[in-house]
Amino acid sequence: MTESRRHEIKVVPKATYVAEQSDPSKNQYVFSYTITITNTGDVPAQLISRHWYITDGEHRVQEVKGLGVIGQQPVLKPGESFEYTSGVPLPTPSGFMTGSYGMVSASGEPFDIAIPTFSLDSPEGQRTLN
Repeated sequence: MTESRRHEIKVVPKATYVAEQSDPSKNQYVFSYTITITNTGDVPAQLISRHWYITDGEHRVQEVKGLGVIGQQPVLKPGESFEYTSGVPLPTPSGFMTGSYGMVSASGEPFDIAIPTFSLDSPEGQRTLN
C-alpha cells in the first residue's frame, strides 16, 4: 500500500482600514491585513516567497514579489499555523488584493498556493459602492 503524502495549505486573509494613518483629502488610504496560513496537509512545508497583485479602485495594478513575509520564511509542520500582519497604502478608498505564496515541501518539492482575493474597503469606499 502506498502512503499518500500531500501538501495542503489554507490561507485566510482579513483586512482592516487604518483611519489614523489615512488622509482622504490627499487620496491616501491605508489598510492593514492579517493573513493566517495553516498547514492542513501531512508533510511539513516552508513559505519561501510571496507574489501579490494589489488593485486600487481605478483598476491600477501594483505587482509585488519578494522573499518570505515580514522578513520571515516560516516552516509549518502539519497542523501548524503562522499569522502575520502587514499593510498597504492605496490612492483610492477601496481596492483588492490577491496573489500566491511560493512554498517548498520538506522533500524539496516547490509548489504555489493561492491567496484568496480579499477587498480593501474604507468608509469612503463603502459609500461609493452604495
